[in-house]
Amino acid sequence: MKYFLKKFYPSIYVDEISEIPLDLLKKRGIKGLIIDLDNTIAPWDQPAVTQSAERWLKQAKNDGFKIFLVSNSITSRVNYFMEALDIPGISMAQKPRRGSFRKALELMGLDSNQVTVIGDQIFTDVLGGNRLNLHTILVNPINRKEFFFTRLVRLAEKFVMKRFLLWFNKTE
Repeated sequence: MKYFLKKFYPSIYVDEISEIPLDLLKKRGIKGLIIDLDNTIAPWDQPAVTQSAERWLKQAKNDGFKIFLVSNSITSRVNYFMEALDIPGISMAQKPRRGSFRKALELMGLDSNQVTVIGDQIFTDVLGGNRLNLHTILVNPINRKEFFFTRLVRLAEKFVMKRFLLWFNKTE
C-alpha cells in the first residue's frame, strides 16, 4: 500500500507557485516546467493569472526555463492563456494519462530528468508526472471555488495528503 501511495506523492509541496525557488530547480538540473492552468496559475473560472503567478512566470522565463502549459481545460480557455502569456500548451490533456506529458517533453526537447510538473491536483498533475518519473510540485489551489467534479476528487486527495504529510515528516 505504501508503494502504491507514493505514486501520488509530490517531490515538493508549497502553498503557491510563487514560493517555488527557481534557483533550487536550476541546481537540480531542471530546465523545463510543465504547468497546470486552472487553480495553479489562474482561478478556474477567471480569465487572468494571479499577479504573483505572473511575476513568477516572468522570472522563470528570464532565468531560461522552458515553460509549457498542460491542462485538462477546454481548448478556447487554454489558447487564451497561451496567447496572453506567450507560452505553448496542450488543452484537453486527459491528465493523468502520459500522452500530454510526453508531447510536452518532446516539444521542449528535454528529458524527463530535466522537467518539473507543477499543479494543484494529486490525481492529475502529480500522478501524471510521477508516472513518467518527472519531478513534481504540488501547490494549494488558488481558489476554493471549483468545478463540481473537482470538489469530489478533493475529498480523496485529502486522504492521500494526510498520508503524504505523515510520510514526509518521518523522512525529514
